[in-house]
Amino acid sequence: MTMRLYDTRQRKVVDFEPGPTVSMYVCGITPYDSTHLGHAATYLTYDLVIRRLEDLGHEVRMVRNITDVDDSILPKARELSVPYLELAEREMARFASDMDALNMRPAVAEPRATETVPEIIELVSKLLESGHAYLTAGTVYFDVSTFERFGELSHYSRERMIKLAAARGGRPDDAHRRDPLDFVLWQPSAPDEPAWRAPFGVGRPGWHIECSAMAMQAHGPTIDLHGGGTDLIFPHHECEIAQSESITGQPFVRHWLHSATVSYEGEKMSKSLGNLVFVSDLLKDHDARSIRLALMRHHYRAGFEWYDTDLEEGTALLHRLLAATHAPGGPDATDYAQRVRDALDDDLDAPRAVEALSDFSDAILSGGDDPHAIEALCDLGELLGLDLRQPLA
Repeated sequence: MTMRLYDTRQRKVVDFEPGPTVSMYVCGITPYDSTHLGHAATYLTYDLVIRRLEDLGHEVRMVRNITDVDDSILPKARELSVPYLELAEREMARFASDMDALNMRPAVAEPRATETVPEIIELVSKLLESGHAYLTAGTVYFDVSTFERFGELSHYSRERMIKLAAARGGRPDDAHRRDPLDFVLWQPSAPDEPAWRAPFGVGRPGWHIECSAMAMQAHGPTIDLHGGGTDLIFPHHECEIAQSESITGQPFVRHWLHSATVSYEGEKMSKSLGNLVFVSDLLKDHDARSIRLALMRHHYRAGFEWYDTDLEEGTALLHRLLAATHAPGGPDATDYAQRVRDALDDDLDAPRAVEALSDFSDAILSGGDDPHAIEALCDLGELLGLDLRQPLA
């Protein structure tokens, strides 16, 4: 059996056929605020991929980085008048607690940008030496003209890439750049920012080079599957490809997978709009399994709007699933189990998998004499990250 997943670069659903051990790299958080539902939906996507691959017999080595120094966390630490690493530690602890509550598969490693600076300096040095980067006014830029395939992941026009770069902190109007799309590899630090000594100047790394260093340190030059939200396609992942492949001369990623953004009652969920729904707040009053079920009712690529009624529906379904676990028996599980697995293999169709699980629980509640039905229901729940052997929280 083979999973079929949408590949962003190819723009189509293709067979995902890794070897026995699967290398996966998922862009993690910049720890300056709490885990919100957008984070939860993203990491749930990769959690389901991992669970199904394990179900198929693979060993999955998922690495999820921590961007603990960049242009987002430093201003926030300044605003709160706390050391940036103190802020990072606090939010990383909250993130870990939220992921554990939601029963997400843990990463095999969580490298931190601040702990990878020597590797970052080495990569920047190689790019300078090979002519893929240039130093001006204390800043090292990647020269996109040296990488002919720049834009092959996003398939965006040059005009759109420039517009997105400006919207996402790329400063394409910077006069020191040879091209508006050239991006920062290393930059001088402000007086109150952390700084490291490098052959090309005292300063700190750019955002994109951090992930290339952490990914290659963990997995080598080529990764089976790289994931993140669709907002990372450009510039972050596009830039990762350019700098990584310019260094190694090998494909950086075999399969690119991206999950769509989450809106809240009509507007995109974002820190700037102040409409974030935090997982830690929901967990105060709701069973974490209800949150998982509510999120799984939406396809990872569709993008969706979160309404408070979503959680009500997730809770109602959890109640039915738990009620079914107390039945004396039920129907044969074979067809339902096949439906769940077929749905996951069909571009991770979690809504259809949840529907099959729901139908199985309804069938159990309607009667049946197979004593193994309840155990099968719990096993299928575990495949979807739901521990149905535990009572309602």
